[in-house]
Amino acid sequence: MSRFRPFIDGVIESGIEAVIGSDNASDWKVTHFESAERPLAYSFVATDKRERQRANRELRREQEAREEKVEHRKQRGFTFGMIGMAVIAGLALLFFATRGGDDTEEVEAVSVPDATEDAEATDEETTEEEAAEEPADLGPAISVPEPGGTIDGETACPEVDGSSERITTFSAAPPMCIDPSGLYTATFTTSSGPIVVDLDAAAAPETVNNFVVLARYHYYDDVPFHRIIPGFVIQGGDAVGPILGTGNPGYLIDEEPPAEPVDDSGNFYQVGSLAMAKSAGPTATGAQFFIVTGDQGAALPPEYSLFGTVTEGMETVTAIESIPTTPQDQPTEEIVIESVEIVESLP
Repeated sequence: MSRFRPFIDGVIESGIEAVIGSDNASDWKVTHFESAERPLAYSFVATDKRERQRANRELRREQEAREEKVEHRKQRGFTFGMIGMAVIAGLALLFFATRGGDDTEEVEAVSVPDATEDAEATDEETTEEEAAEEPADLGPAISVPEPGGTIDGETACPEVDGSSERITTFSAAPPMCIDPSGLYTATFTTSSGPIVVDLDAAAAPETVNNFVVLARYHYYDDVPFHRIIPGFVIQGGDAVGPILGTGNPGYLIDEEPPAEPVDDSGNFYQVGSLAMAKSAGPTATGAQFFIVTGDQGAALPPEYSLFGTVTEGMETVTAIESIPTTPQDQPTEEIVIESVEIVESLP
C-alpha cells in the first residue's frame, strides 16, 4: 500500500472519493474521514464488483444451507417412513397370528335373502372376521358350550341307545351307520319346548347319517340356537365355535340338495324344512342346521341339504323365532338344545 500513500493523502485532503487500482486489478474505494489531520483514518470499501462477489458468496451459503435443510428433511422423512412400515408389518403379523381361526376352517351359515328381491337369495355368509366384530354383550345364549371329547383317527359308529360319551371333535367323517331304507325321527328337547322332525334318509342318506351320528354322540347337547331371522330361519348346531356360527366337527361332507320343488310354487323348501347350513363351495356341510320359518326361507335356492321336515312342535319353532335379537340376528334370551334323541324303525 505504500506506493498509493501520496495519492491517498491527497484524496483525503481534498475531501473526495477516488478509485484506486491495484496490481491485481481489484477495484477499491477510499473513503475519507471528517478529519484531514488523521490521514491514515480511512477504510477500503468494496466496489460494485466486490459487492456482487460477496453477495454471490452469501447466496451460495444460503443455498447450501437450504439444500442441507432439505436433505435433512428427506432423511428424517425416510427414517419415519421406515419406522411406519415396520409398525404396519408388525401389526399385520400380529393380526394373522391372532385372528382366532385357521384359514382352512370353513364358515357355516345360511344365506340371507336380499330384502329387495322376494324370491332371490344372496350369499351373505357370516365370516369369522365379521363375527369377531360383533358386540361382546349378545345375551346369555351366545356362548360356546363346554367341549366334549375327541376321536382321533377313524370315527366309529356310536351306540344306538345313546349311551356313547359326548364327542365334539372328530378327525374324520363317520362311516355309514344308518340303514338308508329305515325310518328315522329326531326329537329336539329345547329350552322353549320340543320339536319333532321326520328325517328323510332315502333322499339324503349321507346327511341323515351324519346328523344321526352327531346326535348319538351328544354333539348337539347344550348347544344354542345362535341365529334367528323372523320370516326366514332359526339356526343352530355349532358346538365348538370358537365364535358361534363358525365351527364344524372337524370334517365336512358333500351336500345333498333337493332335486325338485316341494310344491307347485316352485320352491325347494317349505316352512318346517330342516336343512344343513354350509359355507361357500362344494363339500362344505358340517354340523350346523336350520329350520325354515317363513316365505323367505322357503324361497332359498336348492343349495342346502334338505333332510327332514318338522311334524310336531312348530309352535316351539315360532316361539323361538319371536325372541328378540341383536342387529347381528343373535337372540337376547337363552335358547338351548338340551338334547336330540334319535328313534329308528328298520324294515
